[in-house]
Amino acid sequence: MKIYVSFDFNITRNVILKEQLDKLGVSFVINNAKEITINDTLTPEQELKLKTSLQKYGVTIIDNQTTEIVQRIKDTINEMLEDEDAKLIKVSSYLADKLNYSYAYLSNLFSENTYTSIENFVILKKVDYAKELIANTDLTLTEISYKLNYSSVAHLSAQFKKTTGLTPSGFQKIIKKRKTFNANN
Repeated sequence: MKIYVSFDFNITRNVILKEQLDKLGVSFVINNAKEITINDTLTPEQELKLKTSLQKYGVTIIDNQTTEIVQRIKDTINEMLEDEDAKLIKVSSYLADKLNYSYAYLSNLFSENTYTSIENFVILKKVDYAKELIANTDLTLTEISYKLNYSSVAHLSAQFKKTTGLTPSGFQKIIKKRKTFNANN
């Protein structure tokens, strides 16, 4: 049996944060999607407990401004890949515009802290998104390459193979076999 779910990210995030902070018995205010003001001073034990409990949900407490900006770059790239209107905008312009820093600054900061370039990160995210679309939709490779703003299926295929070691069609065959196997068992 399959079930399909939908959820409101904001409600989910707020419930998780509230539950975990309430367990510590501290006073707090959720300011926005990425910022919480804790009105009490946390002990080192409380900090560790909070970090550990939030990690179960994929939530990481960011310790400094540089890490926060790098995370904002990653989040903004993810937003861009999911935004149909943004696909015609250059990554450099989109990031500089959304984050209010020069692209040169963002690029240097990202490279120094992740040991990869923004361009390489974008390629990795696009390939991850392509894998997700191949596995979970009936879109053709042409439609996927268009959706991800590749100039051609060949360009998508080249980056996909370089990143995963498989062609998109090879990956598609594996997914289909896996689905058939799971349906028969």
